[in-house]
Amino acid sequence: MLAAKGIDAEIINIHTIKPLDIEAVLKSVRKTQCVVTAEEHQVAGGLGDAISHVISQHHPVPQEFVGINDSFGESGTPEQLMKKYGLEAENIVLAVEKVMSRKSQMIHS
Repeated sequence: MLAAKGIDAEIINIHTIKPLDIEAVLKSVRKTQCVVTAEEHQVAGGLGDAISHVISQHHPVPQEFVGINDSFGESGTPEQLMKKYGLEAENIVLAVEKVMSRKSQMIHS
């Protein structure tokens, strides 16, 4: 979906928050100059927070978060839950467009 919009995104599969592969995160952030984290659980205390901590200390750039925002778990099919909590590809695309816009504003100001 991003390629169809002319966006060349780098995707990193972070499979553990602890230990976090800080070097992989920083290598990517130095290239892209922005970050979108997507996770299938709470944003608070999750991957997005861990990435935010690293980039704030080493290479501050705009960041957007896709994940569950302070909600208790519910029952449903995986597809229903992904849709309810905004964890579908379309939401990631919107977050990428938003973070790229913020990055552009920072560069031009």
